[in-house]
Amino acid sequence: MSFELRRARWLGVSGVVLLVFLGVATLLPVPYLRLSPGPTFNTIGSFDGQAVIKISDRTTYPTSGHLDMLTVLESGGPFGTLYLGQVLQAWRDPHSQVLPREAYYPDQTSPDQVAAQNQAAFTDSQSEAVAAALHHLNIPVTEEVSVVAVSAGAPADGKLKVDDRIVSVGTTKVSSPADVAKALQGKHPGDAIPIVVERNGKALTVTVVAGAAPGDPNRPFLGVVTSLTYVPPFPITFTLQDVGGPSAGTMFTLGIIDMLTPGALNGGHFVAGTGTMDADGDVGAIGGIQQKMAGARDAGATYFLAPKANCSDVVGHVPAGLTVAAVSTLDEALAALQDFNTGKPAPTCS
Repeated sequence: MSFELRRARWLGVSGVVLLVFLGVATLLPVPYLRLSPGPTFNTIGSFDGQAVIKISDRTTYPTSGHLDMLTVLESGGPFGTLYLGQVLQAWRDPHSQVLPREAYYPDQTSPDQVAAQNQAAFTDSQSEAVAAALHHLNIPVTEEVSVVAVSAGAPADGKLKVDDRIVSVGTTKVSSPADVAKALQGKHPGDAIPIVVERNGKALTVTVVAGAAPGDPNRPFLGVVTSLTYVPPFPITFTLQDVGGPSAGTMFTLGIIDMLTPGALNGGHFVAGTGTMDADGDVGAIGGIQQKMAGARDAGATYFLAPKANCSDVVGHVPAGLTVAAVSTLDEALAALQDFNTGKPAPTCS
């Protein structure tokens, strides 16, 4: 056999081995998260046959166009294994972002913990949106401390339910979430703690046997998340399921205002946006702004409301055809929409 033939065969075998090695390498799990654009939801529209926001026993007005809230799809970390091949693919996608897992989640964070935290944040964002919108409209709201999440398998699981209003914990009357933590001071894992709640308009007492807090066996743990919630004088309900996080607050607020006032805040156009919202009308920073802008433009939006606090992540990443207005308060968001409707320049990031 000639040297050239042996060399050709050796190179052929080496090439096959290299391809196999590369193929196997793409299946290696890596400690990263992939962020990519998720679905959008029109807060003044419907999803799965239901209005995203339902308002009852109050005069509402017709709406048109879109006031879309955005989501981000997360892969890896608590959401399942992310492989090297997926990371390489994400690096080639201009609308995806790859981050170290520890930047978002500690190593021991479980999917159930993430789901509970995200659901609590989403529920809290809805309550804050109700308060901000009704404060703007000079409609009073009532403040309550409510259960917004219960961890699966935790001591409170099956005892307390989401939307329970906490009246007292032990002998401590509850008027703020801090009162719940205060009531647990001096308690120990294994203690039976009576909790008075209001559920479906009726008061009842449930007893929760405290467990040991993760990472601290001497601290009592109930496995419940409470929050100060704002109750409107008429029913306002949100129907989206399996969506989490606080970033829909601004668009929920605008959706409520649009439904309760004549005319269209968006001028009938396709507007999207993101940002947390507190009861005082302040817009806060969120994560995944670049993915949300891409998702908004792909869905058809031409105008986008972004928190001013996210401007450093906005500049240089705005998709073609999308105008981004930077806002830090509800009043600024409403003014930006008015500017958009009258053809004035948007208050952009600089």
